[in-house]
Amino acid sequence: MTWNQETHNVSECESFPNNHDVVTALYFLMFPLALLLNGVAAWVSLHLKSTSNFVVYLKNLVAADIIMTLIMPIKAARDLQDVPKTLYILSCYLSAVFYSALYVCVAFLGCISLDRFFKIMTPNSKLFSKNLIFSKVLSGLIWVTVFGCTALPNICFSKLVTNMTEISSCMILKEPVGLKIHEVIVIFQNAFFWIVSVVLAVCYISIANKVIQSFRNSGSSNNQGQKKIKLRVFLVVVVFFVSFGPYHIVRIPYTFQQVNYSSFTGCNILSSTFTKEISLWLASTNICMVPILYIFLCREFKEKLVSMIKNVSISFKASADKAKGITPQRS
Repeated sequence: MTWNQETHNVSECESFPNNHDVVTALYFLMFPLALLLNGVAAWVSLHLKSTSNFVVYLKNLVAADIIMTLIMPIKAARDLQDVPKTLYILSCYLSAVFYSALYVCVAFLGCISLDRFFKIMTPNSKLFSKNLIFSKVLSGLIWVTVFGCTALPNICFSKLVTNMTEISSCMILKEPVGLKIHEVIVIFQNAFFWIVSVVLAVCYISIANKVIQSFRNSGSSNNQGQKKIKLRVFLVVVVFFVSFGPYHIVRIPYTFQQVNYSSFTGCNILSSTFTKEISLWLASTNICMVPILYIFLCREFKEKLVSMIKNVSISFKASADKAKGITPQRS
């Protein structure tokens, strides 16, 4: 169910501000930045060798972010005035993929936190921290499980629509059993997020305490190093919860309204939909923040990025000198 369509259906609620274009504008404003950041992240990750579990998870995270980025403009366009019904229906199906990619991101952020945890807390463990086969198999299972249990049922339990004028929300595309499955999927996704949240918070807090304790045991007074560790942990945890937390707080009550539309007033639907869409946009900003975190979390990523930027800079300079007729001097 989208903001634009619901506004037409509940026009009697005149006291609620008509801000349905705000979320659409926010998505379109975020899209160029997300495309740039994830394009650079993909460019770098393609040149990174999968020498560790962390890099394997990072590459999969980049892939999920790119899927969300490419779907974003279509998802936003369906709330525009007089949008073609075919585009609207396409966006409904792609939204299922968008949500699945979002939870793939959540899953791999959890995997990265566990990888860091086992690497610091149990450095001699080969299964979790040094086994590339394990990380690759786990990555494949995450993609298959998340898409197979969320996107696929939402798409399969949709009905064929012969009368395009009947389409006023994505929920109309679902069979009665599809509505029930949709509700179950949302509850499952929400539970999955909070489980990963607890795991992520425990892992990074434990890592910070372990490293700081190591500093103290060694007699080091490197306060700057300790502050950097605390800052990294703080950034990861805050970015995760600020991005995803609000959406998962409002999602379940909104879904109950969504599948039991007739039981709620128009004003309730409008206010809850606007809150849900704003919080979903906030969750989507994760695709802009995570590529920046790669620089702080992955030394290989940072080094490769700096190296590639230098190479590009040298190539541009050489091309500029050649265009000006300047012959490079040999040492």
